[in-house]
Amino acid sequence: MTPKRGYHHGNLREALVEAALKVIEQQGPQGFSLSDAAKSAGVTPAAVYRHFSGKEDLLAEIARRGFEIFAAAMAAATGDGRIAALRTFEATGRAYLAFARAYPGHYMAMFESGISLNANPDLARAADRARAIFTRAAEALSEHIPAGRRPPAAMFSAHIWAMSHGVVELYSRGAPGARVPFAPEDILESGIGIYLRGLGLLPPDA
Repeated sequence: MTPKRGYHHGNLREALVEAALKVIEQQGPQGFSLSDAAKSAGVTPAAVYRHFSGKEDLLAEIARRGFEIFAAAMAAATGDGRIAALRTFEATGRAYLAFARAYPGHYMAMFESGISLNANPDLARAADRARAIFTRAAEALSEHIPAGRRPPAAMFSAHIWAMSHGVVELYSRGAPGARVPFAPEDILESGIGIYLRGLGLLPPDA
């Protein structure tokens, strides 16, 4: 069997991750089991335990990889600090939507599996790197405001993250009853602009 050849070449771990991603995309992160992943990879359930201690461990690895991809997408969207601060959050919003569409299995493992980020140090570090990109963008956006009047960067970057996540869930993943005559990107971009202007972070004509 092909999966067994992959195992002999040391590729079973990767085969299990890929198999689990496919199952998650079809059944959701709550609906899959290690047996499902093993069956999809063409190996016995016992073989899974050579590489993962259990379902949570496998989900954590998929979520960790997702956050790494996500962080790279966010960094590219901000130009690693080279894009004008006023446009950064619009770019990260579009990248957020694109990530959710392109990597649905990773997205679901990251945000819908119930995995505790603090239970896995590698996963926690990957998630922290992604959050740090949002926070740095927020700091750049607000640096022109006197320190005593500046809103906390971690707070409003978290709000932008939450807004992006909400648009993905409502308008970009086929949520029932959420059809509107606007593209998700347009909804998110206008929402970000309204929010940031309300905080006094953007001039009216920006």
